[in-house]
Amino acid sequence: MISGPVAVTGSTGRLGRALVRALAAAELEARPWSRPEYDLDVPSAADALLDRDRPGLLIHCAAWTDVDGCARDPALAFRRNATAVSELAISCHSRGTSLVLVSTNEVFDGRRADRMGYVEGDATGPINPYGESKLAGEQAARAVYDDGSGPTLWIARTSWLYGPPGADFPHKILAAAARLPAGAPLRVVADEFGSPTYTEDLADAIVALVRGRAPGGTYHLVNAGYASRAEWAERVLAIRHVAAPVEPISQREFQRASSPPLWGVLDSSAAAARGVVLRPWQDALDDYLAGTAASR
Repeated sequence: MISGPVAVTGSTGRLGRALVRALAAAELEARPWSRPEYDLDVPSAADALLDRDRPGLLIHCAAWTDVDGCARDPALAFRRNATAVSELAISCHSRGTSLVLVSTNEVFDGRRADRMGYVEGDATGPINPYGESKLAGEQAARAVYDDGSGPTLWIARTSWLYGPPGADFPHKILAAAARLPAGAPLRVVADEFGSPTYTEDLADAIVALVRGRAPGGTYHLVNAGYASRAEWAERVLAIRHVAAPVEPISQREFQRASSPPLWGVLDSSAAAARGVVLRPWQDALDDYLAGTAASR
């Protein structure tokens, strides 16, 4: 059982908002932390907040998730996604506070050719500064918590997050399609694969995992199934009845500062064995774009 309130960093972000809602639905007391009181650039601020709120659990959503920004400034990415995690983990552990660290599929290199999802024990090998900084954050947290005593550490890896309040991949696709001349194609990468994951479903899964007394460790939490970026875009347009055609392109044709893993699919069977199952990504996307779940 979770004892005491649950602190949530990055509580005004996409996942943080969903977690505050999920905790309330589970009748757990949430303590939202966001800037300016908690800032990744001033990680020592956590000490006073921990002493103030005395959480039994802290869910660390705050991160620098601008993948291209991380590629342009790897040192800043490391400070925000690794050094800040290390300091937070030390502060939490010293106070007996358990920790959930949200991580990413980009800790893998994406080069596996068997079309199977990565499991938690697979070898990591990030190919960009964002993935490197997030993996360093995982390692830093494990170094603090893996002494086998005291509070618990869970690492929840996920991928391709979307959800309220918008400005996410589905809404960017819709906006891009609206700007096109009639009949012009929307060019979308077709050789990059992952599992689109709805923040509301992920938040529920994280709460279910920790409430279900799952042992500490790493868990992959994504909506079931996978798609290419182009297939995801096609589904978005179909749900909203937008007639713009999608023209598949390669990742090499889409110029950006960072190169995400081409095969970023995660296997969630370890969490499923604990009774934590996320629905198919298509069903979650349908609900989101239909507006039936976004206002929870």
